Amino acid sequence: MSNDFYKSSILPYAAIIIKICRAYTNTQQDFEDYFQEVCLQIWKSRNNFRAQSEWSTWIYRLSLNVCMTLLRKHKNNRPRLAPDNLPSEILDEPHTFNNDSLEQLYAAIRQLSEVDRGVILLYLEEKSYQEIADIIGTNPNNIGVRIKRIKERLKKILDGKIN
Repeated sequence: MSNDFYKSSILPYAAIIIKICRAYTNTQQDFEDYFQEVCLQIWKSRNNFRAQSEWSTWIYRLSLNVCMTLLRKHKNNRPRLAPDNLPSEILDEPHTFNNDSLEQLYAAIRQLSEVDRGVILLYLEEKSYQEIADIIGTNPNNIGVRIKRIKERLKKILDGKIN
């Protein structure tokens, strides 16, 4: 992968990739593997981008697909560790891996189904129902109902009513 491509087409979207990879992994090693695989697939698939959507939308969709595929291959429930071996450019991004409440939210999100994880991550990124539907590959009319159900489930998980 060329350094220019990484700097111009992946690094600006690293926060998106990090959030998605965090929601689909339980360990530091898995997180790093998923992140690396997403970046590799972005590079390998770059010529498949047809500009029918924004680059960021394509990154979301590809990241979700890669993470879901890897999750199916590597089902495990090991405890997740905080990242410490990521490139310095990514670690300098404004995110809070050590925030306890954020970690609790990610732990709750990891209890959702694969698709629901993607939907709530996109919702938290303030994507429109249409954008979420385009990325997930569903009908925008279903997104509102799905988000309401996901929020209710997350509340129950965070309140300790669901394990």
